[in-house]
Amino acid sequence: MMTDTALAPIHIAAAVLMRADGQTLLVRKRGTDAFMQPGGKIGPGETALAALLRELHEELGLTVPVDQPRYLGRFTAPAAHEPGFMVAADLFRVETSETPEAAAEIAEIIWVDPARIADLTLAPLTRDLCATMASCTADEAWATSDHGTIVPARTPRQSAAPSPPLASSRSPAPSVSAGYRPPRG
Repeated sequence: MMTDTALAPIHIAAAVLMRADGQTLLVRKRGTDAFMQPGGKIGPGETALAALLRELHEELGLTVPVDQPRYLGRFTAPAAHEPGFMVAADLFRVETSETPEAAAEIAEIIWVDPARIADLTLAPLTRDLCATMASCTADEAWATSDHGTIVPARTPRQSAAPSPPLASSRSPAPSVSAGYRPPRG
């Protein structure tokens, strides 16, 4: 019998979409109740960056310059709407001043303060990773703490050279892949 951990992950590209006031955008797809970061599956032969730009345009009507997204890392978490599967998300921070509009399969969009999301039903990736990351600066690197949570690898008082992301072998919680960089597309 195949266990859940033996299943191939679903590869997606997702955005921590931020605006100047520090709020981040979450989306809810039709027929679901969990809010999540905008993005979607990476198509055959498509780079993570190309998938992200396509999804932001299809789902929200946003046109993001190819050099604007900041790569944060590859993160894993249980899939929100596919029981027994994991998602492996190439996550990018994207700044916007545009006004997104729900399109395609998106039923609802909301801007939220990442520190005030306790009352929302969230996808595991959003709950465990993205909400924490959204409140940090785009220049901060990320690491996995000894408790399995994602934390800034440095604070503004530490060295200006960011630490590379680290993977935790002790935690079944979402993790960041060490040193992964998506191909430039």
